[in-house]
Amino acid sequence: MVVSRKQELPIINIYIKGTRLKQKDQFKYLGSLISSDGRNNSEVASRIAQAKTNFQKMKTVLTNKNISIRTRRRALECYIEPHLDVWM
Repeated sequence: MVVSRKQELPIINIYIKGTRLKQKDQFKYLGSLISSDGRNNSEVASRIAQAKTNFQKMKTVLTNKNISIRTRRRALECYIEPHLDVWM
């Protein structure tokens, strides 16, 4: 993969033991989505989808009227705090 702002990406031929590797438009590296155009639109969409999924899992706890608001807030704080590095 080549990262470039040009409209047409150059084709890179990489061979390992005579076998040509396929050129990719994007791949995941250290948890981040790397794309050939240097933008991260799909990375942002991916993280939003992950956050939505996780909050859906917490929905039953956060909306339960039998649990005090203080306890629900503490649960939310415990859940969000370890993930703050994602947003900063």
